[in-house]
Amino acid sequence: MDTKQPKRTSPIIDGDSVLFEWYGSNPPKLIGDFNNWNGSHGVAFTSAGSGRWQARLKLPKDAYIEYAYLVDGKRLLDPNNPQHVHNGMEHVNNYFYMPGKQPTSLVRYGRGVPRGTVKRYKVEARYALGDGDRGISLFERTVYLYQPPVVEPSPLLVVFDGPDYLKRAKLPAIVDNLIHQKRIRPIAMAMLAHGRRNRFIEYACSDVTLGFLMFNVLPLARKELKLVDPKQAPGAFGVLGASMGGLIALYTGLRQPEVFGHIISQSGAFYPKFVVSDLVSNRQANQIKIWMDVGSMEYLVDYNRQMHRLLVEHDYNVHYQEYAGGHNYTSWRDEVVSGLLDQFGV
Repeated sequence: MDTKQPKRTSPIIDGDSVLFEWYGSNPPKLIGDFNNWNGSHGVAFTSAGSGRWQARLKLPKDAYIEYAYLVDGKRLLDPNNPQHVHNGMEHVNNYFYMPGKQPTSLVRYGRGVPRGTVKRYKVEARYALGDGDRGISLFERTVYLYQPPVVEPSPLLVVFDGPDYLKRAKLPAIVDNLIHQKRIRPIAMAMLAHGRRNRFIEYACSDVTLGFLMFNVLPLARKELKLVDPKQAPGAFGVLGASMGGLIALYTGLRQPEVFGHIISQSGAFYPKFVVSDLVSNRQANQIKIWMDVGSMEYLVDYNRQMHRLLVEHDYNVHYQEYAGGHNYTSWRDEVVSGLLDQFGV
């Protein structure tokens, strides 16, 4: 296939209309957030003559969109769009913002904004993951601790998928700017790495993960950071996560509400099989304060709507918000600002 493209900007956005163009003997298929990346339902291009192909979409004016092409069954970036980003899962995608949406400016430091410090630690523990002595396994994870640029004690925000929120979402910069602007009170953070291939197991309402947090990570954080005492301020700490991390975030608050009273769940993977629904139904801890956001185009939106209805039905303090977008760290980066303001705003 001849895939040589003329040099021009793509896509072309006019109001809510988005035009994609391709030049070659055969057209690609268009996949993205708008069709849940389903190749069998990829958007078809139509001929515009002389080896020119076009596809047009109508999208919300406040959307952030990631997309790619399928050419002969292979994923390919749009050669006419220099904007591309790793989605934090497994792919590099093209992206664009619609006219009514802009990336958060809080990832860039303003003049004179004090910066907190981030230090990397290795935390080890041994847990029984099977029967007998052979089931005792070393549980070692990287933890990044963030100390805000203040001297007074602060509440702690535990962040699952911590390295991604650190590097992809630029969370320390966002927090530094919000503190400087006096929009949130100072918070410290413990950003936890997961076990890579074991991530699903660790975040699927795992008591091993919860025990590691309570008995290994929190003692380190109390030692290295200037924290308020949750015994003196019950529920002062918070927890944040996305996707499966959003699930374990809510689970953590339900299981340890006396410590973690502030929950930020982004695109939570609230599949019905997980015990978190039973905990909510039993009013396990309806004194916690919950923030939920999810992309209106992503596959988890219905599960989040169901969880929101269940929380409201059982009198939980929950704020729910949908944004025009999909399942990726750019969206979570832009949306986490609202969650931080809701949970720690002044």
